[in-house]
Amino acid sequence: MSKLKTYILFLFFIVLANWAYSQTHPNLILTKKGVVEIREQLSQLPMLQSSLQQAIDLVDGEMLKGIDVPVPKDMAGGYTHNRHKKNYVLMQKAGVLFQITQDEKYAVYVRDMLMEYAKMYPTLGLHPANRSYAPGKIFWQNLNDANWLVYTSEAYDCVYDWLSAKERKKLEKDLFRPFADHLSVDSPQFYNRVHNHSTWGNAAVGMIGFVMNDQELIDRAFYGLKSDNIKADQKDNDGGLIKMPGQGQAGFFAQLDNLFSPDGYYTEGPYYQRYAMYPFVMFAEAIENYRPEVKIFEYRDSLLVKAVQTLLNLTDVNGLFFPINDALKGMSYLSRELVSSVDIVYHFGGQDAGLLSVAEQQGQVMLDDSGLAVAKAIQEGKQKAYQKKSANYKDGAAGNEGALGILRAGKGENELCLVMKNTSQGMGHGHFDKLSFSLYDDKGEVIPDYGAARYVNIEQKFGGGYLHENTTWAKQTVAHNTVVVNEISHFGGKTDTGNKFHSEPYFFDADQENIQIISAKENNAYPGVKMHRTLALISDTRFEKPILLDVFCVNSDTAQQYELPYHFTGQLLSTNYEYQCPEVLTKMGESYGYQHLRLEAEGQVKGGNAKVSWLANNRFYSLTSYVSPEDKLLLVRLGANDPNFNLRQEPAFIIRKNQQKDAVFVSVVEVHGKYDRVTEFADNAFSSISKVDLLVNTDEYTAVAFQDKKENKWVLILANQEACKDSKHQLNVNGTDYMWSGAYHFIQSK
Repeated sequence: MSKLKTYILFLFFIVLANWAYSQTHPNLILTKKGVVEIREQLSQLPMLQSSLQQAIDLVDGEMLKGIDVPVPKDMAGGYTHNRHKKNYVLMQKAGVLFQITQDEKYAVYVRDMLMEYAKMYPTLGLHPANRSYAPGKIFWQNLNDANWLVYTSEAYDCVYDWLSAKERKKLEKDLFRPFADHLSVDSPQFYNRVHNHSTWGNAAVGMIGFVMNDQELIDRAFYGLKSDNIKADQKDNDGGLIKMPGQGQAGFFAQLDNLFSPDGYYTEGPYYQRYAMYPFVMFAEAIENYRPEVKIFEYRDSLLVKAVQTLLNLTDVNGLFFPINDALKGMSYLSRELVSSVDIVYHFGGQDAGLLSVAEQQGQVMLDDSGLAVAKAIQEGKQKAYQKKSANYKDGAAGNEGALGILRAGKGENELCLVMKNTSQGMGHGHFDKLSFSLYDDKGEVIPDYGAARYVNIEQKFGGGYLHENTTWAKQTVAHNTVVVNEISHFGGKTDTGNKFHSEPYFFDADQENIQIISAKENNAYPGVKMHRTLALISDTRFEKPILLDVFCVNSDTAQQYELPYHFTGQLLSTNYEYQCPEVLTKMGESYGYQHLRLEAEGQVKGGNAKVSWLANNRFYSLTSYVSPEDKLLLVRLGANDPNFNLRQEPAFIIRKNQQKDAVFVSVVEVHGKYDRVTEFADNAFSSISKVDLLVNTDEYTAVAFQDKKENKWVLILANQEACKDSKHQLNVNGTDYMWSGAYHFIQSK
């Protein structure tokens, strides 16, 4: 036999072997090899045992209640919605339990439930709620239907070989194939675009395609719909136009190419990145198992690995995700999406030992090959502390659409974390909050971002969907800690306009021990208005904890009203100025969020500084601001024009500058002292900052200073036009010459 024929025969057997492997079940998330190893090693791995027992307890308890597959009726939070959601989780877990325990009762449970769905599905029209741009059949929107198919594909894979050929034929003919078609060819406005919804759809169609070995579905998942399946543009749930891309510009790889920046930052923010990570990593694991030649975890310079690492860093000291854009507070990396993400990225992405400590905090692992790898590594003691860091994450597919900056200073009880949002709009879930920031200490929020106005899966609150107040308040600029011009939100509150622009990072420096600093500019939020904000965390042993310095410069072609809100948590303690309280509290405006604010007090300061102090989480906080005598100081509270009590009635302090072309806001935020409610003793309850001052403000330079009660002084000089590290600068400030290189110069008194 010639060498050529031998080589061709060799290739044939390789292809045949790969084909045979692809026909072996399970091969989606669990693998045959993984099942054997889990059974062999289970008794030596407590974390895996615990996760298995949790699944057994859940599924066995539900099996005793019988199978319930109700006709769809309810929105999110309603009975039928929750029941179908619980069903797909139960089927996924029962399928895995069948593989690991070999107890056929779990396979019977999966089969019988699937048969009920196969009986019902052909009788269903679109969901009766009629509230979505892409209605599902089992759920009110296709997004939830895609969730169902992602989880159920895993269950089907686990019982595939156990089922008879006749049973598989019925399930695929009456349930899985029409289900995949409805998500895709019947709903191109849902499936064929770049969005977290579409990612779920792509993963769902691809994963059932793998189980069924259906190449058409696999291609549809990878690359989107064929041209003849793409319909005209349609509107989404918020009334925005959805433009249908051409063939090859949608599908799973288009999601990877367009939704993440090169740093692994997801443009809609960490809350939605967390939600989207499940289909990303689960489908990626399926691709790695089914089509290893794709090398999906190496795609775009190991993008999915970066995405998980970035997402873990987008959390406060307690592991809660920063609630920027449409985000619900309280979501953390303990969520099931992050359990899967951590396990899978550890297993396939280089086995970073820091991820193991996160897995320990999560307290569970996936019941698959990746969970086995994590449980084994933890048992062998390979884990290391996960190190969160200061970082400036680029936004946009090419990394050129702004950035999200994170500064971290101090450790343990002294930790302070700053998040500055200088990103793109963030698509439909984005907020109008250019150059906004939020601040966290080890207790949680200090100066918060409101997040979204929504109560997920609580039916009493608009069926669990986004509330009207999400648009009228949570998205608006005054709901955030950034400048509002003339009581109008950035970009006039128009998402389509906001999506055209992004903030411009100016400089970022987290390499110094005594100061970490970030600066960015925004020139498009308002016509003719330029905004430049610089935020610094300063560490000095003369302060109990790191402090925040905020310098916000605004320049306009014409005189404007500027307002800078600082939202805070807790109870107001004191101010250093007198104020007047209106006898009747009324709304402050008619639109852009002001219709939800009540003015509770108004005052002015003659001496140059305004100080506000408050108590939260048994700790004291103070904000000291440089102000002019004509500036208005407003204490406001959320809650006006809210007949259904959908909003949290939280306070804010607003500095208002009237009819100025140019303005500079300078403030210092100090975290200090504590209050013991048992001994009723207050320690270090008063701010140590005695003065905040604006020294210079020109087109080229801005210089500010602050000092404490012992007359120690700190000066920060900013170069407003040139941030290059090699740039040379010289400035005389009050008779003192300062020379430096780079974007800023920081001086601490000794």
